[in-house]
Amino acid sequence: MKMNTLHRIQPPLFPFAATTSMPFKQIELRNGVSVFIIDAGTEDVMRIEFVFRAGTVKEDIPLLASTANMMLTEGSENYTSEELNRLLDFYGIFLNLGVEKDCAGLIVFFLNRHIEKALGLTREILFRPIFPEKELNQLMKKRLRWYMVNREKVQNLAMDTFFESVFGNHHPYGRQVKVKDFEYMNPPVLKDFHSKFYVPEKMTIIVSGRIHEKTVDLLEKYFGELHSKNIYIEESENDIKGEELKKIHIEKEGAVQSAVRIGSSTINKRHTDYPGLKFLNTLLGGYFGSRLMKNIREEKGFTYGISSSVSSLDLIGFKVISTDVDKIKRELAVEEIYNEIRKLQTITVGKEEMEVVRNYMSGELLRMFDGPFAMAESLKAVWEFGLDTGYFNRLAGTMKTISPDEIIRLASTYYNIDDLYEITAG
Repeated sequence: MKMNTLHRIQPPLFPFAATTSMPFKQIELRNGVSVFIIDAGTEDVMRIEFVFRAGTVKEDIPLLASTANMMLTEGSENYTSEELNRLLDFYGIFLNLGVEKDCAGLIVFFLNRHIEKALGLTREILFRPIFPEKELNQLMKKRLRWYMVNREKVQNLAMDTFFESVFGNHHPYGRQVKVKDFEYMNPPVLKDFHSKFYVPEKMTIIVSGRIHEKTVDLLEKYFGELHSKNIYIEESENDIKGEELKKIHIEKEGAVQSAVRIGSSTINKRHTDYPGLKFLNTLLGGYFGSRLMKNIREEKGFTYGISSSVSSLDLIGFKVISTDVDKIKRELAVEEIYNEIRKLQTITVGKEEMEVVRNYMSGELLRMFDGPFAMAESLKAVWEFGLDTGYFNRLAGTMKTISPDEIIRLASTYYNIDDLYEITAG
């Protein structure tokens, strides 16, 4: 029986230019709170994000920032947690609490006709929480169970050790949670953290969607009159200093796979090389057709997936290559990762591959402006670093003009193999 041979034919490439446009205005409430408004929606739905510099970098003990944020909806001066949840459900108001390394806050989604009720409840949640002890104890027991389950996963062990190695265990970016840390959370500690960082003087509001005609007046009513009794003067952050040991393997008995994390600290969005570094990262491992995917997944068959990323934090940035492989293939996979980095440092990237990455990144950039809610996320992504939306035009310009010689320079500058941390667990 004659077998037919399958020939894969790549579709033709049609380059296009990414253009960015973000129609927004900025105002200040009477108390100085900055408000960004993106009026670009077609449905009567709004999204309002309340952002505070209250991320994990501000905590002096682990779990503090995340616990304070999670407890905001567990009861306030005027409502129990049950009453709050019942009101939110009745009016169809959806809340999303969140904590990152630098910022924390709350996002609220609602139908425009319920804007006043949504703002009233949000003010109650953000500025009048009581951190009840019963609910706190229940939350910490639940979080401890999650922690114990996650400690059994090699992916989490490798990533936690990666952050600890890159930023140092003395710094909040790298400090890791221990079992004993779950015992330190109590209402007074949470109230103290809240009083320092969840204050109107340190709040920014980002509004997006189809903007209700009374939005500004209602924001003034519910948030423009707020003031703090005392303003906490923050101490300067600890210096970031990575650990000296570059290669660490965490033995996990019974693990079938090994988790691999390779990377280091790097520049953040404020640096002029950052857009170029994002292009280099995409070429290396930032999309499904990347160098790492073609080599380690498709050719070698060591893994189902491998990726690289470059992330920007307020004080610094970091880059990391991540994959999970069969434990007997771990060393081979690591060596192939380094081989791909060396090629980018020495061999000129071909024109066709450059065009593929340009088009992929152009599509991703356009997605960042696809609708008012995506615009709000993009606006926050530059506001956090004191940048304006011109950053996206600079990124688009780099995507269009970056040369193969620039790729070699960036790879040689930012991917020095001797500087990379190699963390494996399994």
